[in-house]
Amino acid sequence: MKLLAFIPIRLTLLLILGILIGYFFTFNLQYLQIFIIVLFLVLAAIFLFEKNTKSILFAIVSAILFVSIGTYCYTNAQPINHKDHYTKRTFTDHDIWNLKIKEVLKPTQYSLRYYATVKSIGTHPTNGTILISIPNDSSIASLKIDDELMTYSKIEIIASPLNPHQFDYKNYLKSLGIYHQMRIKPRQFTITPTAETSLKGIAAKARNHIIAKLKNENFGKDELGVIQALLLGQRSEISQETYTNYQKAGAIHILAVSGLHIGILLLLIQILLSPIKQLPKGRTIILLLSVILLWGFAFLAGLSASIIRATTMFSFVAYALYLNRPSNTFNILALSILFILLFIDPNLLFQVGFQMSYAAVFAILWIFPLLKNIWYPKNKIVRYFWQLLCVSIAAQLGVLPISLFYFHQFPGLFFISNLVIVPALGLILGMGILVIFLSLINWLPSQIALIYNDIIWLMNSLIAWVAQQESFIFKAILFDFIQLILSFTVIVLGLELWAKFNYKCLVLFFTGIICFQGYTIYQEYEANEKIEAIVLHKTKERIIINRNGKNLSILNDGNNQTNYLITGYTTAERIRTIRFDTLKNSYLFKDEPLIIIDSTGIYPPSPSHKILLTQSPKINLDRLIDSIKPSEIIVDGSNYNSYVDRWKATCIKNKIPFHYTGEKGAYYLE
Repeated sequence: MKLLAFIPIRLTLLLILGILIGYFFTFNLQYLQIFIIVLFLVLAAIFLFEKNTKSILFAIVSAILFVSIGTYCYTNAQPINHKDHYTKRTFTDHDIWNLKIKEVLKPTQYSLRYYATVKSIGTHPTNGTILISIPNDSSIASLKIDDELMTYSKIEIIASPLNPHQFDYKNYLKSLGIYHQMRIKPRQFTITPTAETSLKGIAAKARNHIIAKLKNENFGKDELGVIQALLLGQRSEISQETYTNYQKAGAIHILAVSGLHIGILLLLIQILLSPIKQLPKGRTIILLLSVILLWGFAFLAGLSASIIRATTMFSFVAYALYLNRPSNTFNILALSILFILLFIDPNLLFQVGFQMSYAAVFAILWIFPLLKNIWYPKNKIVRYFWQLLCVSIAAQLGVLPISLFYFHQFPGLFFISNLVIVPALGLILGMGILVIFLSLINWLPSQIALIYNDIIWLMNSLIAWVAQQESFIFKAILFDFIQLILSFTVIVLGLELWAKFNYKCLVLFFTGIICFQGYTIYQEYEANEKIEAIVLHKTKERIIINRNGKNLSILNDGNNQTNYLITGYTTAERIRTIRFDTLKNSYLFKDEPLIIIDSTGIYPPSPSHKILLTQSPKINLDRLIDSIKPSEIIVDGSNYNSYVDRWKATCIKNKIPFHYTGEKGAYYLE
């Protein structure tokens, strides 16, 4: 299928190119506005004089215009670029911040977390969003969406990752337009009694009311958590074990209300409303009811970004069904991305859920027809499951490079969970909506609740069985950005070769494979040649890693367990063997000695290049500097903060380089 033959597809790609340019480069909003206006005028002049929208000049100016619009949309969507953002204000530690809860996050063991809009600082109105956390104290009630609070807490910069290949939470929040955080103690805030209510707040109250009703029914804890996720987009009640099982089984998408759920719901609505077609204006009534019911479901599910984009897309699909042109799906998909989603929020382009959703849909629309034509079973039941398998394979092929890039694993038995659960998902969703409705009117028969509980239990059990087949779960697969691009190139070239087998397509396909393999071989060679030693940061512990090619030595205090600090590193650096050893008092790395001074406070009298202080040794640092004259002082996370502050001041006084891993991150011995 020639995708570029569709004009909406071309415009979408140009818009995405503009967004990417805005992401990598900084532009002035006013200059962009002037440039876009000039391009509009030039385009209008070309049209008036040439009377031809198919000329090369018209096409070039149109392309530049849409790229510029994409750049403007992204730049304008960054809150920090606006003059009324809170960072543009001068504030002190004593200012009163007026915050409005925007989103409730999953709490941690120690704190309740929220995204909050900054309404004002003192008497100055502002905007922007920050992350706030409040100690998870039983005496403090959880805040709700639309709650407003006044606080005088200090604002803090979100810390960058301190160790190599850790998840960059700071960059993730930045992609959401969040640049700071605030840790609020229980006595540092008061809740404003008169807060304005938003649409999202009303949706949250409705959802909380439904959840309270469901909790009064006879559902199991795990089953209720899955029900809340499937029907209400609320995943905070799912146990970690159940969530991990769905992840390993390749069925995590079932727990997130997204395009799959909205698509099935639209199908159910169309089937149930089909008798209305016989009425005058019946098709129009079906369209209106379909859109209303879809957005009603989205409202109850919390109006999250994934739900909004899925509902938007399938609203276009409902309109296509109304026009009796459902086959024109690529146009529908492009229109939903272009005119609604990316124009409103270009940041969606950089969210994993958005990327995987549309990659899966594109793959289904493009690859599924090719797969299903391989075999056409005469038996309807066999044909149905064959087509379902083709859909599952197509979707997984579309998201495979993205999944490997972000998560570094692939569930080999994904098709089993999809073949069984996806066909039943319509029944699960339909029955779930019925259960919610009956529960709200206090007329839910215990038999129906029990049957629905057993259905969810069976689904969880199947997922748990698939997740237990560890040998079919491929983990720790390194896949960097270059491999992501090359793999998508190979997939596209392979599909072109399949659809149109000729010499040119064959050469391009094998060229793509050679490029992918060549890059992978080069990365393996680089990994074999790399040598480094790193002092990692971990609170109350000390740990050094020594890497020689693909072999890694972990030096610590006898803990022979790998942890999150090592897992990300071993995957990203293609480590194959790991061994553990206890820390000694001195090491030699590339002819440069490193002396480790621990809680004993013992150190050699001879001169040394670098000193690592661990376990809060009680030493006189001035005397140590005078006696052994180190070139640099390194301090890890096993030391008391008061000691670190004192040592830092001493090093500044003596003009000795000082590196604290809790402040500057892991130290590389080079």
